[in-house]
Amino acid sequence: MTRPITSLAFVLSFTLSACGLTGVGLPSESISSMPENPGAAQTLELTVFAAASLTEAFEEIGIAFEVANPGVKVNFNFAGSQILRTQLEQGAAADIYASADHKNMDALIEENLVVSNSYQDFSTNQLVVILPSGNPAKLGSLKDLANPGIKLVLADESVPAGKYARQILSNMSQNPEYGKYFEADVLANVVSNETDVRQVVTKVELGEADAGIVYVSAAVAAPELITIPIPVQFNVIAKYPIAILANSPSPGLAETFIAYLVSPAGQAILDKWGFIPK
Repeated sequence: MTRPITSLAFVLSFTLSACGLTGVGLPSESISSMPENPGAAQTLELTVFAAASLTEAFEEIGIAFEVANPGVKVNFNFAGSQILRTQLEQGAAADIYASADHKNMDALIEENLVVSNSYQDFSTNQLVVILPSGNPAKLGSLKDLANPGIKLVLADESVPAGKYARQILSNMSQNPEYGKYFEADVLANVVSNETDVRQVVTKVELGEADAGIVYVSAAVAAPELITIPIPVQFNVIAKYPIAILANSPSPGLAETFIAYLVSPAGQAILDKWGFIPK
């Protein structure tokens, strides 16, 4: 898959100059933890658990944040929101959790695993139909998803993207243009349910499916794929929340990262990757 490559110089110029930021300062406890000997090497690490759909955007934001804060290293763990939630419930250590829905975040709050007053939405997303390059099944519209024999791949219904895709199909079935059996006919064509949205993209890229339903951001990250837009009246606005975890080793640094994420610089990067800024 072809991915945009952004140099550190460009990121620094884009985030600090174009967006008017001069950098996000380190939190006080991070500064106090620096070694007395200024020549001693010291790296402050931040661990972020983030929904798979955030991969490209967060990787670029991580680089920009490191440039703005020398001596900081951001480590990411990307997976389906539900998988990350399970990992955290089982004791995985991290500083930040960013989910593609409220359901998984709310569960962690109920279990006192999240600092509740740090919980906020930082972006939104919508969904789109993707087709492999060349469109071998010759799909021309959303109605064609119900054609017999079409191979459709979705995220599993336990995954936010899978839940949203099914909600969209249900919305379409309420419209006379598609008919009440549209949802059932489309779901009958599902040949695989994936554990995160990036796996849906991979199956379509490899030609193992005729179509998939993914986030707009996933399609932006795979420009070789063909897309069929989903009208606003059927689409879903996926809200992305983020919060600091209760067992965070560096809550101050986590707060600084979130501040950068919601700043004009962070929001501009999200917009570049197809997300809808806050």
